[in-house]
Amino acid sequence: MQIALAPMEGLVDNILRDVLTRVGGIDWCVTEFIRVCDRLLPPSSFDKLAPELRNGARTAAGVPMRVQLLGSDPVCLAENAALACELGAPVIDLNFGCPAKTVNKSRGGAVLLKEPELLHAIVREVRRAVPAHIPVTSKMRLGFDSPDGALECATALAEGGSAHLVVHARTKVEGYKPPAHWEWVARVQDVVKVPVFANGEIWTVDDWRRCREVSGAEDIMLGRGLVSRPDLGLQIAAARDGREYQPMSWEDLLPLLREFWRQAQAKLSPRYAPGRMKQWLAMLTRSYPEAVVLFAELRREDDCARISRLLGVEAVSIEACVA
Repeated sequence: MQIALAPMEGLVDNILRDVLTRVGGIDWCVTEFIRVCDRLLPPSSFDKLAPELRNGARTAAGVPMRVQLLGSDPVCLAENAALACELGAPVIDLNFGCPAKTVNKSRGGAVLLKEPELLHAIVREVRRAVPAHIPVTSKMRLGFDSPDGALECATALAEGGSAHLVVHARTKVEGYKPPAHWEWVARVQDVVKVPVFANGEIWTVDDWRRCREVSGAEDIMLGRGLVSRPDLGLQIAAARDGREYQPMSWEDLLPLLREFWRQAQAKLSPRYAPGRMKQWLAMLTRSYPEAVVLFAELRREDDCARISRLLGVEAVSIEACVA
């Protein structure tokens, strides 16, 4: 069984990947998507969203990181995938699941599920362009506004050369609205000959058990569930192995919150760092009552020094922040 950390644009950046993978229970993670339009990107574009490439494509905790690309031009995606491999990417993942309207309007993400022939062409060209030992994988939703084409899309991706598929068990139109249709993951597994990861609405160990029962998938990808409960991977692994596990307490989590804030101050401008802190803290309110209290204190606070005092963290000077 593999447990992966999902790529989530605007949320699971290199800072949060670093902090979450320190907890344990995650076998690999994926970058936010790197948008590919009509040209070969400069190496700096990869370095910005995948700085782990400078560390052997691993987080500080040693968890492998994969590079995700998003676009609709097979040739351009292939060229950029080859460059990503030259820069150290151990796996190329292709995004066919992003539901964002701005992305879909530019023919990226889930809108491509309307064109299974294009899905096949993209994976085929990327597979041809990268070294044989580097896997090419795909992440998809069930469809744009209906799951009726899910099996055709999954087949197109697998036959194009995807080493595995991650299936977010909702359509683009459904967004993140529950429930996730795990039964469709089972149907996808029936028609492809590559491993299939289940993704969507796994918030607890009980959710994982139900997902496994309905989908039949052994491998999973965790997104918002792991962000809101950072040791969810450890909890699931313990349940899988029949081991007792004491869930992470708020006291255990606080050092991670502080480390996240330290990195946010060091890597982001003072204008954006508070928002990133509040974004993660808001998601933690789902699992920790203490997060509700702290979020209420920080909600309207934009002064980095005052946020540092509330978190018990030494403030970082403005000069040390990256604009």
